[in-house]
Amino acid sequence: MSEYYKVPRGQNWNFVPGVKNNWKLSRSKIDLFVECPRCFYIDNKLGVKRPPGFPFNLNSAVDTLLKKEFDIHRAKNQQHPLQEKYSIDAIPAPHEKLNEWRDNFTGIQYVHPKTGITITGAIDDLWINSNNEYIVVDYKATSKQEAITELNNTWHDGYKRQMEVYQWLLRQNGYKVSNTGYFVYCNGDTDKEAFDGKLEFDITLIPYEGSDEWVEKTIIEAHKCLLSDKLPNPNKDCDYCTYRKVVMEVLQIT
Repeated sequence: MSEYYKVPRGQNWNFVPGVKNNWKLSRSKIDLFVECPRCFYIDNKLGVKRPPGFPFNLNSAVDTLLKKEFDIHRAKNQQHPLQEKYSIDAIPAPHEKLNEWRDNFTGIQYVHPKTGITITGAIDDLWINSNNEYIVVDYKATSKQEAITELNNTWHDGYKRQMEVYQWLLRQNGYKVSNTGYFVYCNGDTDKEAFDGKLEFDITLIPYEGSDEWVEKTIIEAHKCLLSDKLPNPNKDCDYCTYRKVVMEVLQIT
């Protein structure tokens, strides 16, 4: 078995109906429910998650270095050059809980009163504007030929939901949050004569007007899904559902 894929998980990890505050619903699991309730149920009720992709270590390296870079300016209480370039009314926010909120194993947390489950999400960065509104910032890294100036593909919807969950979490914790968030998008430049031991990036700042109105309803629906003893129907748009269906058909034939 791959070191990155261990199933089934222990029962102490799965959702257990009737036990209050025993379980955490992460931002990524909320997005999984939006994508496919069946996969969400199999993962969080039955303990068999989707096989993961290989870790994107280069993306993680970019993420780590960006955090260090913005932290330098945070400590000096000054704007980052990217904020100056785009005339953003904000500086990196000097918040005492930022490192905790960035940690994947803690993140921002909120105990949802109607369901008793803990909602979590780990942010990349937090800025603050002159109105004392916090601004959610997410780092992204890729390598494409074209400049990245907007998020207009269908698969970008997950990025947008991600930011909206973070905005919702901060608001539930009592913070004043701007609807406008930003994606710091790093695009690896391959238009070079040689590698020379370094990869350079074109960095763009993409604003996004978030709306977290869907989050509360989705949490309640996800909780209702887990309370049920009935496995949700396959999602025709889900590749994992299609794969499981076809495998079962082939195995029955053979």
